[in-house]
Amino acid sequence: MKISARNTLAGTVTKVIKGAVNSEVDLTLKGGDKVVAVITNTSAERLGLKEGSNAYAILKSSWVILGQDLDAGKISARNVLRGTVSGVHEGAVNNEVAVTLSGGSTLTAIITKESSHALGLKEGGGIFAAFKANNVILAVD
Repeated sequence: MKISARNTLAGTVTKVIKGAVNSEVDLTLKGGDKVVAVITNTSAERLGLKEGSNAYAILKSSWVILGQDLDAGKISARNVLRGTVSGVHEGAVNNEVAVTLSGGSTLTAIITKESSHALGLKEGGGIFAAFKANNVILAVD
């Protein structure tokens, strides 16, 4: 299967909390970064997600928000990951920004050119990437 989503992050399920309708799944990426996903209980069961199982967090680059000095406790997005800008590809309207996370995984964000310039994004600079747990799609082999 090929998908259009730019971000496919491999990891290990470290926690599953089952609610009435949805499950919250913690996925620890290779290198130690943590991604939280909220999916339906039916999907969690169908995928066979349990602690210790391998899975992928998938998200579209347009779902990733970039910012300076983001505090995970002061933003509604459950996922706030620290990284380093590893590349900026300039476009006419939007820029594609590659972010290497502290654990070594790479995340791609598509943000407006104006926002990219306002943030002063340059290769090697520190940046935070944020995205909502409901936007994370989980997959297994």
